[in-house]
Amino acid sequence: MPTVAEIMDREPATVSPDDDVRSVIDLLRTHDLPGVPVVDDVRKVVGIVTESDLVISDEEEDFHLPHYVNIMGGIVFLESTKHWEERARKAFAATASDMMSTDLVTVGPDEPAEHAGRLISEKKHNRLPVVDDEGRLVGVVTRVDVLAALTGA
Repeated sequence: MPTVAEIMDREPATVSPDDDVRSVIDLLRTHDLPGVPVVDDVRKVVGIVTESDLVISDEEEDFHLPHYVNIMGGIVFLESTKHWEERARKAFAATASDMMSTDLVTVGPDEPAEHAGRLISEKKHNRLPVVDDEGRLVGVVTRVDVLAALTGA
């Protein structure tokens, strides 16, 4: 069984947290990528920007505050504002750090390709950042990479 290191792309496209939205979109389009890791100055993965991070779906198009009541001059929200805050941050994004997802799923280079495939399937991702013990990007493994390894193609 091959390891992730044997099948991964060792020189994946990346963006920095300070890259502007236009640059991120241009990179995704130029390389025909569904997503790109966001790395800091020492290549530590701090997030990922995917196509879904760039789009506010129709159900979120009406950008209303969560339900609230006004009690004695104060506002009390009747539901969590976390989801609304996240949508607002992405809707008005100027940089990669504004729009990136930080709930990362990563894999190590020494993991079996089968483990990467399981993560990709369970988490419904197309690609995973491959990181070393310090969280630095060493590659990216895709669903196609794993399928090719597992089928011997």
